[in-house]
Amino acid sequence: MATTHQRSLARFMMAPSVGMLLLWMIVPLGMTLWFSFQNYNLLMPGMQKFIGLSNYKYFLSDPGFWTSLINTLEMVAGVLAVSVVGGIIFALLIDQPIFGQGYVRILMIAPFFIMPTVSALVWKNMFMNPVNGLFAQISHALGLQPIDWLAQHPLLSVTLIVSWQWLPFATLILLTSLQSLDREQAEAAEMDGASALARFRYLTLPHMGRAITVVILIETIFLLSVFAEILVTTNGGPGYQTTTLTYLVYSQALLQFDVGGASAGGIVAVVLANIVAIFLMRMIGKTLD
Repeated sequence: MATTHQRSLARFMMAPSVGMLLLWMIVPLGMTLWFSFQNYNLLMPGMQKFIGLSNYKYFLSDPGFWTSLINTLEMVAGVLAVSVVGGIIFALLIDQPIFGQGYVRILMIAPFFIMPTVSALVWKNMFMNPVNGLFAQISHALGLQPIDWLAQHPLLSVTLIVSWQWLPFATLILLTSLQSLDREQAEAAEMDGASALARFRYLTLPHMGRAITVVILIETIFLLSVFAEILVTTNGGPGYQTTTLTYLVYSQALLQFDVGGASAGGIVAVVLANIVAIFLMRMIGKTLD
């Protein structure tokens, strides 16, 4: 009886926070859904009217939608590849007993706490600038022609910037998983004659499998909404080369003032994000089993 009373009290105390959270999520989503069925342009606020699924047809038939969808998937896949593979490598290196190990870990994690806008500005002006950037100086020193990264390889450049920000997160999660590995198993495998590569393949990597899946899930959810890096560096260009779903919705709403079309795009993006999240959750479930 006491347990039931405690649970009821706990639910009662949590109810205001849960209710506020639901309102915080449901009200904007409901307004977005309502506007997606309206012909609502900010330049003509008095001409709003219900048009059904026309906004969805317009958004899905826009050539920029499919280009932005492919760009989004390519960027997410590239960032995940860099962060997971790089995270494993850095986790293995940081786990070694080295001098100043604590300082190395702090420096490794630091990029994750830098604001995306600041990070994009630093990369754009200090590294990728074709005249005064660090990469241009290195190219001059080697006798090579500097590359205008943001003009010649825009999507790759944005992917590198975002990867630099998310690599510390993956490293931290994978390092935590690596440190929970039973050292006795590793020592036993080493005594049995297993090489370092064999120990990594058959012992370390399977042990880190759950952490890798969690990194992929969390990063994918956030990477689908990358915006600041694109706005600061390329503005979605040249053309549609770095336009993602998030940036396309922004362009539709705040550059073309088409709130109805942008709301339809936002709903489409939410549906796609939920499909990806459900797929990844199933992957995690199978991994945990």
